[in-house]
Amino acid sequence: MEDLESTDPTQPTDLLYRVIRPVYDEEKLGSQLHRKDRAPLTVRQKLTELFQCSSDRARSVLFSVLPILSWLPSYPVREFLFSDVVSGLSTGVVQLPQGTFAVISLMTGGVVVREAPDSMFYIQTVNGTNMSVVLDEVARDARRVQVAMVFTTLTGAIQIVLGLLRFGFVAIYLSEPLVRGFTTAAAVHVVISQLKYLLGVKTRRYSGLLSVIYSLQAVFSRITETNVPTLLLGLSCCVFLYVIKDLNERFKKRLPIPIPGEIIVVIVSTGVSYGMALSNDYHVDVVGEIPTGLLAPALPDFSLTPNLITDAFAVAIVGYSMGISLAKIFALKHKYSVDGNQELLAHGLCNFISSFFHTFVVTCSMSRSMVQESTGGKTQIAGLLASLVVLLVVVAIGFVFESLPQTALAAIIMVNLLGMFKQFRDIPHLWRTSKIELSIWLAAFVSSVLLGLDLGLLVSIAFGILTVIYRTQNPHSGILGHVPDTALYLSVDEYEEAAQSEGLKVFHFNSSIYFANSDRYVSSLKEQTGVDPEHIQSLRKAQKKQSRKSKENHTLVVCADTQRGVSHESLENNHSAEKQQPPQSGQENGQAAGGAVGADADSEEAVFIESFCSAVHSIVLDWSCTGFIDSMGAKAIKRVVKEFAAVDVQVVIAGCNGSVLDELERLQFFTEMKRSMFFPTLHDAVLHCQRVNPHVLSTDVETRV
Repeated sequence: MEDLESTDPTQPTDLLYRVIRPVYDEEKLGSQLHRKDRAPLTVRQKLTELFQCSSDRARSVLFSVLPILSWLPSYPVREFLFSDVVSGLSTGVVQLPQGTFAVISLMTGGVVVREAPDSMFYIQTVNGTNMSVVLDEVARDARRVQVAMVFTTLTGAIQIVLGLLRFGFVAIYLSEPLVRGFTTAAAVHVVISQLKYLLGVKTRRYSGLLSVIYSLQAVFSRITETNVPTLLLGLSCCVFLYVIKDLNERFKKRLPIPIPGEIIVVIVSTGVSYGMALSNDYHVDVVGEIPTGLLAPALPDFSLTPNLITDAFAVAIVGYSMGISLAKIFALKHKYSVDGNQELLAHGLCNFISSFFHTFVVTCSMSRSMVQESTGGKTQIAGLLASLVVLLVVVAIGFVFESLPQTALAAIIMVNLLGMFKQFRDIPHLWRTSKIELSIWLAAFVSSVLLGLDLGLLVSIAFGILTVIYRTQNPHSGILGHVPDTALYLSVDEYEEAAQSEGLKVFHFNSSIYFANSDRYVSSLKEQTGVDPEHIQSLRKAQKKQSRKSKENHTLVVCADTQRGVSHESLENNHSAEKQQPPQSGQENGQAAGGAVGADADSEEAVFIESFCSAVHSIVLDWSCTGFIDSMGAKAIKRVVKEFAAVDVQVVIAGCNGSVLDELERLQFFTEMKRSMFFPTLHDAVLHCQRVNPHVLSTDVETRV
C-alpha cells in the first residue's frame, strides 16, 4: 500500500492511496490472521479484579462519589463567586413558601393520608352529660410525620441501591426532544399553578389526569374574584423582572455583574407589603408565619415498611426521572455531561440521610432550578447558599419574610420560566429535520400536560422506545453502485456517478437483522433487487408443464370411430389436414386463435425467465450497518441464500463485523453456510463475484484506487 501526494504545485495537496492486494473472504482472512486468545475470566478472577485496591483506584472512586473534590480546589472565585451568591440568595428566598416539587409532594401525600387517615384519630370526649367525637389533629399529624419519614427512608435506600446497580442507564432513553417536550409541559404546569397567586384567587390544588384543565377552569371560574392590588403588584413585578433580564442579556458584556432583579423584587415587595399593610388592609396573600427551629433526629418506624415499599419504588423512579430530565436540559444548554448513576446516588443519599430529620421525599424543582440558572448560578455553591438561606430563615430570621407577597414570588417563577416556552421553536425546526423526533417532542408535551408529569414521563419514554422499534423495523434500504476508479459504493438513487455492475446487485439495509424486521429485510431485498426466487420458480414450473403439454401434442393421437373402426394419425398430419380444410365455424376459429395466442405468450414468458435469470447472477448484502443478528434473522438469511441459489443467483455478504460473525457462530449458522461467502469489504465481494462470472464481467481482481 502506498501513500501518495499530488505533485502539481498549482493544486492543493491531496492525500492519495493505492492498494494492490488479493481479494479476501473471511475464510481466507481467518487463515492468515491470528486472533488473540482471550480466556474467559472465572468468577474468582472477576471478584478479585472488582475488589482490587490501589491508590489510583481509591482516588478515582473518591472523586466519582464526591465530584466536588475535583472542582472545588480550582474554583474560580473572581469569575463565579458573586454570580453564585446572587443566585443562591434569590433561589433561597423563592424556596421559602414552597419547598418541594408538586408531583412528588402529591404522591407522598397520597401515601401518608392512606396510611394515617382522619378516621383513625377520632376520639370521644365527655363534657358533663354530653359526649362528642373530635379529631385528634396532634396525634394524626405526628403519625403522618412518622409515615413520611419511613417512606422517605425507603425511597432513598431504593435509589442508593439502584445507583450502585448502575440503574442510571435509563437516562439514555431520555432523548433531547423528549426532555425538551417534557420540560415545556412542566413549565405549563408550573405557570398555571402560579396563576391563582398572581390573581389573588382561592382554588384547590389539582393533580393527575387533566389537572391542567381543571386548574384553569377553577381559576377562570373565579376570575371575577380577582384581588386587584394583588394583580397590580404581580404585574409590576413581572414587568420589572422582564426588563431587568432583557438588560442583563443585552449588556452582559458591559455589566461587571448581572443586576439581581429577583433580590430587588423580594426586598421592595416585602417592604411595600409591610409598610402599607397589604395583607390586612387589601387582603393580599403573603408568606405568613414561618415555623422556626429544627426537630431532633429520630429513627423511622420500620414496621410500616411492608405497606410502603411498592409506593416507595414508584416514587424513587419518578423522582429520579424528573431530576435527570432537568439535569439533561441544563447539561445540553451549558455543554457538560451528566452521570445518571451519580444522580441516583445523590438523590438517594439526600432522601435517606434527611429522613432521620423528619423530612419527606425531595427531587428537583423546575421553577427553583430555572431561578438559580437564570440569575447566574454557575456551580453547586449557589445551591449550597440557597440551602443556607432556608436554614437561616427557619432557625432565626423567618419573621423578616412573613410579609413577602405570594404574587411577587409567582412573578419571579413565571418570568424565569419564559425561557422554557422558547422551546416551542423546536416544532418548526423538527418538522423540517426529523418527523420522528417531532412526534417524540409532541408526545412528551401532550401526554405530560394532560396526564400529569409522572404518567406523562412514563408515556413519553415508552413512546420514544416505540420509535426506536419502528425505525429498526422500517429502515432505509436501497441498491448501491460502484463509483468508478474508487472502492466506494454509494446509493444509485442519490448519486449519478454510482453505477451498477452488469448482473450484480449490491443491497444495503440500514439496520440490524432480528425477529421484528427479518421478514421486512427479505421483502425489501426482493423488491430492491427485482429478484423473487419464488416467482421465478413458479414460472419455471409453469414452463415445464407447458413444455410437457407441447410434447404430448406431438405424440400419436388415438381416435375412436364406431362406424369406421380405429385409425392412428400423428398430430402433425392432423395439423396438415386442418390447414388444408377451411374452418367449420366461428367457435373453431376462436379456439385456433386462442391456441396461437397462448403459445406465443408461453414462448415470451419462457424467454423472459431465461433472460432474467441470466441477467442477475450475484447479489451482495451490505452488512456494514448490521450491529447484531438473532436466531430469526440468521434463519431468514439462510433461507434467502438457499432460495436464490435455487434460481442460480449466488448471495454473498460484505462488511460484517466480528461480533456479528461470533453471533452467527453461536447460532450454528456455519453448519450449513460457508465462511467463504463473507467478505471484509464490499469491493472484495464485488470483485469475487466478477471473477466467478468472467463471461459477464472483468476478471481483474486487483484493487487499484
